[in-house]
Amino acid sequence: MSNTQPIGVAFADPELTTMYASQEIGYAAGAQGTVTQATSKSTGVTLNASAGQITMNAASLATVTNVTFTLTNSTLSAKDVLILNVTNGTSGAYNAFVSSMTAGSATITLRNISASPLAEAVVLNFAIIHCA
Repeated sequence: MSNTQPIGVAFADPELTTMYASQEIGYAAGAQGTVTQATSKSTGVTLNASAGQITMNAASLATVTNVTFTLTNSTLSAKDVLILNVTNGTSGAYNAFVSSMTAGSATITLRNISASPLAEAVVLNFAIIHCA
């Protein structure tokens, strides 16, 4: 009897189709880092870590406006998945997303979706899901 079962083009392993964590899943402190933008919300940053926090510059961002910056990160590969979220600032006022990604860098966009211009040092948390 096999532990795998054909499902068309690939095999499903019944032992891996449902997984539950019994403790936290994530990166140890040594794999995390922090960085702060220097001069504007569009200033690129470098943080060579698998997870961390980016503190954006507190420059004003007009309502319904995007700002884009580059995260340079030597741990990123072209097949990785970069997850990020806004961790502070006016509640519900921002969308953040990865606009593009290549090995070694990602373009991140922050959008002010509020009805007012905002001047906040928005903090973004990120984690990389490393893929082969």
